[in-house]
Amino acid sequence: MSAAAPKSAAPNAAVPGAVANVDSDALFRYVLRLGDLSLVLGQRLGEWVGHSPALEEDLGVANIALDLIGQARLFLTYAGEIEGRGRDEDKLAYLREQGAYFNAILVEQPNGDFGQTIVRQVLIDAFQLELYERMMNSTDERLAAIAAKSVKETRYHLRYSGGWLIRLGDGTEESRARVQSALDRLWPYTVELFAEDELDRSMADAGAAPRLADVQPSWAARIDELLAEATLERPRDRPHSWHGKRGDHSEHLGYILAEMQHLQRTHPGARW
Repeated sequence: MSAAAPKSAAPNAAVPGAVANVDSDALFRYVLRLGDLSLVLGQRLGEWVGHSPALEEDLGVANIALDLIGQARLFLTYAGEIEGRGRDEDKLAYLREQGAYFNAILVEQPNGDFGQTIVRQVLIDAFQLELYERMMNSTDERLAAIAAKSVKETRYHLRYSGGWLIRLGDGTEESRARVQSALDRLWPYTVELFAEDELDRSMADAGAAPRLADVQPSWAARIDELLAEATLERPRDRPHSWHGKRGDHSEHLGYILAEMQHLQRTHPGARW
C-alpha cells in the first residue's frame, strides 16, 4: 500500500520562481516524481562502476549516473523548498519509505547484462530529452531552469545509449538477440511514462509541465529511428499494472533503497 505524500504547508508564493496557480502539494509531488526518476536510475547505473565490460564504459556509465544524481539534487532541493518543512535534498533522498517514492517502474528494473542496461537507458533518455526540451518553456521558473541545464546532459546520454544500442543491435547474432530480448521485456513499462493522471493534467493545465500526450509521439519517433538503425523490432504495446508514479512499486525498489539508505539510516545526521 502506497504512502501518501505529506501535505505542503508553504504557499507557492513563498518559493521564488514557483508557478503560483497550482496547489503547492501538487507541485511538491510532481517535482518529487521528476527527482525520483533520476535518483533511482542514477543509483542503478552506479552499480556498474567497476563491473562494466571495459574501462571506457565504466567511466561513461559513471558520468551519466553522476549527471542523473545531479539532476535529482536540483529537483529534490526544489521539492523541499516547496514543502516548507525543513527537508533538504538528503532527507528526501534517504529518509522516505518505499511508498513515498514516485519514480516510474522502468528505472528500478535490474541492470541485467550490459545490453539490458542500454535498452533501459535509451527508453528513459529519449523520454527525459523530450520532456526537458518542452519543460524549458515551463511557467515555473525553477523547473524551466533545471530543464535547461538537464537537457544538455540528456542529449549526451541519448547519444551514448543510442550509439550502443545500434552497435549491439546491428552487431553479432548473439548481441542482437540479447538486446531484442531486453527490449521485449522492458517495453511494457514504457506505458507508464505516458499514462496521464490528475497530477500530470494539473501541471500541464498550469503550464508548469508539458502534456504527456504531446511528448509521446516525439519519443516514439526517436525510438523508432534508433530501432530501425539497430535492426531491432519494436514490441507491441501492452497494458501494465505497475504504477510507480503513484507509489506502487516492484520488489526491486526495496533492495535499491536498502543499499542507498543504509549509511544515512545507520548514522543519522552524520557529516563527513
